[in-house]
Amino acid sequence: MVEFKHVDEVVCDSKSIPFEELIAIVKDVLSTDAVKKPVVIDDEGKVISGQELCIALKILGVRYLPVVRKGFQEALSISLKDLGFFDDISPTPLKVFRSSEELLIKNWPTPLLQLKSESDNRRRVWAKLEGFNPFSMSVKDRIGWYMFRKAVERYGGRVPTLLVEATSTNTGLALAAMCGLHGSKLRAYIPSTISKTGELLLKLFGAEVVRSDKPLTVDLIGDVEEVARKLGALHLNQFYNDANFEVHLRYTAKELELQVREAGIKPKAIIGGLGTSGHMSAIALYFKSRFNGVKIYGVVPKEGTTIQGIRRVESGMKWVHNVEIDGIVDVHPEEAINSVIELARKEGILVGLSSGAVHAAYRKVGGGEGDYILIFPDHGFKYVEQLGKYFERG
Repeated sequence: MVEFKHVDEVVCDSKSIPFEELIAIVKDVLSTDAVKKPVVIDDEGKVISGQELCIALKILGVRYLPVVRKGFQEALSISLKDLGFFDDISPTPLKVFRSSEELLIKNWPTPLLQLKSESDNRRRVWAKLEGFNPFSMSVKDRIGWYMFRKAVERYGGRVPTLLVEATSTNTGLALAAMCGLHGSKLRAYIPSTISKTGELLLKLFGAEVVRSDKPLTVDLIGDVEEVARKLGALHLNQFYNDANFEVHLRYTAKELELQVREAGIKPKAIIGGLGTSGHMSAIALYFKSRFNGVKIYGVVPKEGTTIQGIRRVESGMKWVHNVEIDGIVDVHPEEAINSVIELARKEGILVGLSSGAVHAAYRKVGGGEGDYILIFPDHGFKYVEQLGKYFERG
C-alpha cells in the first residue's frame, strides 16, 4: 500500500545522479505533472529502489514522497500539487521577518511587473525583478544562500570557517552576507573589469577582496581552487556547483509559474541573461516541460565586449548545454545602458546593466502578439560608476 512520507523521513543514497539522467527524470515529472511510481523503502526509511526518483523529487522540492515497503509494487499517478510541490513558495503576507535569511526566502516570489511602456492591446511585457532580493539586490542571492546551506548540510551542520570564491560582485555579496550571519569569512577574488563600487560593497559586507589582472570571473576559477587547497578553505564555485541550477528549479521557476497563472499569462517567450547559466537553464527546463510553445532566449555581450553579470557562451557554461534554448541574442554594452536609462525614465525602475541587456534583447526578438517575460537579474545601484562615465562622454 502506498504511504506518503515527509521527505526528511526518507533517506536517499548520497550518490549523485548523472546530470543528464536527472534532467530526464525532472522533465518527465514536470511535463506529466505527476509521479507514476513509488519509491521503495525498508523499515528504517532507507530507499532500496527508486534512488534516482527520490533524489530528483527532493531537488524539485516536494514535501512528501509516495513510498511502499519492500516487497510491494503498485502503479499510481499522484499530482505534484498533492505531494506539496508548491509548498516551498510560502511568502509572509504582512512582511514580518525574524532574520535576514528569512527576509530572503520568505519574501519570495520577487515581483513580476508589467512594463506599461512596452505593452499594448496585442502584447504584454513583464519583468521579474530580482533586484528585490535583500543581500546583493540580485538573483545571485538565491545561489549564495543555497550553496552555503547545502555546504553546511554536507558538513553535518558545521559552518565553514573560510570561503573563497571568484565573483563579479553579486554572488560575493550574497556569500559575504551569509558568512556574516553564520560566523564565517569570505575571501572574494574579482576580475580586473569590476568597478570600484563593487569592490567597496564587498569590503563593506566584510569580505577580503583580491583583485586580479584577468578580465573574466571564470578565468579565476583555477587560481581560487589552488588557494582553497593551500588554505583548506571551502570553494563553492558558482560556475560548476549544481546548487546553482537546483535553487532556480526549486524556487525561481516554480514561483514564476504561480505568478504566470495568477496573472493569466500565456508566455510566448522568456528572455534572460547568461552568466553562470544557472537561472535560465532551470527556467528553460521547467517552462519547456510545463508550457507548450514557450520560447527561451539567452542574452550575452556582443563579441569583443563585456557586460558585467553576463558573458559569452563559448567562455564555458555548465548547464545551458543540457537544456533547450531557442536562441542566443548578442547585445552591445551601449544598448544595455540605453535600456537602463529608458527603463528608469519610462517605468521608474533602476535596473542593472545585465537587466538592460535583457530589455535590449527583447527589442530584437519580441514585437509579436502575446506575453513576454524578461528576467531582470539585479538592481542598478551598483552601476552608477559606469553610468556616470556614459553621461560624461555625452
